[in-house]
Amino acid sequence: MTSIFQRVNDALATISPSILSAMEVFEQAGSASLPAQYITYQLIDGSPAAHADNTETMRTYRVQVNIMSTSGLAVLPNVDGAMLSAGFTQGPERPLPKDQDTGHYILSKDYYYLEAL
Repeated sequence: MTSIFQRVNDALATISPSILSAMEVFEQAGSASLPAQYITYQLIDGSPAAHADNTETMRTYRVQVNIMSTSGLAVLPNVDGAMLSAGFTQGPERPLPKDQDTGHYILSKDYYYLEAL
């Protein structure tokens, strides 16, 4: 069974041009600055969605994807297309405060994935 983290990684890897994920950014030890545009994600919640005979049969995952960009939020990678193509559904989105240290604007987008176990 594919983990939710692998599903998100696989979905975001389809974005062209390639956008660095948070894992790649943080693995660049000694990097003096962050790229102008990159993506982070985290699992917000994984809740049981259905049970049968006292066994969980379905689970709903909520994943938050943050798009960071120093050029603002007007032109962003097609994260929606990548996530929807991978079977996720869209949830709420909201801008987060600009990172005063790095100058990155941030758009946070939530996606849901229903998995049969």
